[in-house]
Amino acid sequence: MSVAPRPVGRRERNKQEKFDRIVAAATELFAEHGVDEVTTQQIADKADIGTGTLFLYVKTKGELLLLVQNAKYIEALEQGRADAETVPGVLDAVMAIVRPIVECNRTQIDNGRTYLREMVFGDPEEHRHSAALAIVAQTEEAMAAVLRRDERITEGDAVTLAHIVSAVMFLSMAVSVNIALSVEEIVQDIRRQVDVLLPR
Repeated sequence: MSVAPRPVGRRERNKQEKFDRIVAAATELFAEHGVDEVTTQQIADKADIGTGTLFLYVKTKGELLLLVQNAKYIEALEQGRADAETVPGVLDAVMAIVRPIVECNRTQIDNGRTYLREMVFGDPEEHRHSAALAIVAQTEEAMAAVLRRDERITEGDAVTLAHIVSAVMFLSMAVSVNIALSVEEIVQDIRRQVDVLLPR
């Protein structure tokens, strides 16, 4: 006998509604102005809540950026995985995973760079930081799966190479000297580096 799901109470619905408004407000303001130019007061105002209430849901603006960006990075990774399935060559398939992630990161350059900084230097125990790190791990797993298509690459080497490719990708997106580069220029820079790593 199956048990019917317990109906969600008004309090839980109100909490979820406020949370959804916070995410929508942050998403819109960060996209329009960039994370550095947006205050928590502006986010609270747009979400029609008090700043005290905002901080019941997220502790910092960086955490809020992670919340917004994590969802976008998951979509980018899923797109990359799907694209890689249809690409025969190992290098091309790895780059099929990389491209949508770079595109996602460069949608708003300051947000993308701040997201990477928050992900790397944030508290790994905090839920949204750990979720971001989990996306990195999933990205590396997807890359390792592609790298294993080459029978010259052992299981252990595929994991190590995927970790290196991930580091190359994130560094290429984050470094200040690349701020003015287009998505295509960054993708090509990553491709040249990954090509050197692969067996000849």
